[in-house]
Amino acid sequence: MNWLAHVFLSEPTLEFRLGNLLADLVRGDERAGMSPEFLRGAARHKAIDAFTDSHPIVRRSRARIDARYRRFSGVLVDIFYDYCLARHWATYATEPLATFTTRLYAEIEASPLRFPEDAQATLDRIVRHDLLGQYARIEGVESSLRRVSMYLSKRWGRDFQLELSARQLVAHEAAFDADFAEFFPQLIATTALGNSPPLPSGG
Repeated sequence: MNWLAHVFLSEPTLEFRLGNLLADLVRGDERAGMSPEFLRGAARHKAIDAFTDSHPIVRRSRARIDARYRRFSGVLVDIFYDYCLARHWATYATEPLATFTTRLYAEIEASPLRFPEDAQATLDRIVRHDLLGQYARIEGVESSLRRVSMYLSKRWGRDFQLELSARQLVAHEAAFDADFAEFFPQLIATTALGNSPPLPSGG
């Protein structure tokens, strides 16, 4: 799951949501100054990722990605599942997506909380460019994949052009939608009472 799902699958406090959102960007010693609520959110993030990455339905989705992008199938499915969530938001949430994101952004901007440089820069971009709301459009998926490609290019020195995979994702949209509709209620159920999701049994 990607940014939108992590925020959605959070307890309704800002620090918990930010812990769930920024867990991959605030690591190690950087967490020493974080609040217990932030750390609980970060633990939720880790548990959600473990549940998702091990789930047979998600593996089925990843198998739909062709060989050219198979190495990054986990990233592609995570991002496209956020697209599925945004497109079907009313199925899972009681308020419109735009209302949810606007309220969250206002809370972030009003908060005195500050984070390490990379995490703060990412958070600022999320708010400034509505990077949570953009998942409702395929252009937002392409933009997200382009950012991932830029990050990978800086690390490995070559162009991955993952944004081009959006065409393939859209071509199989109905199948991904069906996978998501089967998987996401299971993930919601494991977090509904504030519990960390257990790993799924079976395969």
